[in-house]
Amino acid sequence: MRILLIANGLAKDGTMVRRTLEETGAAHILAADGGALNALKLGLAPQTIIGDLDSLSAEQLEEFSAAGAEILRFPMEKDETDLELALRWCADKGASAIVVLGALGGRFDQTLANVHLLALPDLRDIQIELVDGEQNIRLLRPGTHNIEGRIGDTISLIPLGGKASGITSRGLKYPLRDESLEFGPARGISNVMRCDSAGLELRSGLLLVIHTRGRA
Repeated sequence: MRILLIANGLAKDGTMVRRTLEETGAAHILAADGGALNALKLGLAPQTIIGDLDSLSAEQLEEFSAAGAEILRFPMEKDETDLELALRWCADKGASAIVVLGALGGRFDQTLANVHLLALPDLRDIQIELVDGEQNIRLLRPGTHNIEGRIGDTISLIPLGGKASGITSRGLKYPLRDESLEFGPARGISNVMRCDSAGLELRSGLLLVIHTRGRA
């Protein structure tokens, strides 16, 4: 099951977003609360809306329900954000891939928390990415990974939650050969793709890969 999840942040247009929308296909359209309004702006009809729904009026909820959307309401006082509820719902439904739009921008605290949600244990076996404007963000766990793009695209590597070790890259201008990136220093910022398909191996830790179309 592939899910296109629309969050309630700033839904920026851009190459990566347009490519995502072109590839939507048979994906289930899930909105986190006010992400339902972002979905409409993108020409999408939410099939499921989840959250405390404080960003939608009663009239809007009635319209979405009348159009066939499943409405899943949670209390306003809760431990999870609406996006976390949505991601956990995806995991419970057995999603194989999740693409999230509208998760960045606006409040920095929300943006940072949304990126950290990629590390949820429930998402370990799910292919997930945050897409925003010209950027694609993924969290890599130990293993071998591919990065598909174009020559000249910008690739930044940022360890999350601690040191990422045993990093070996191929197809990047500034290679890493069984090296580590420490949590804190900005050494992994602004690498460049030298071919249309690059690769990374990671032995331990968590590594954010921020892929920007063209030279950032």
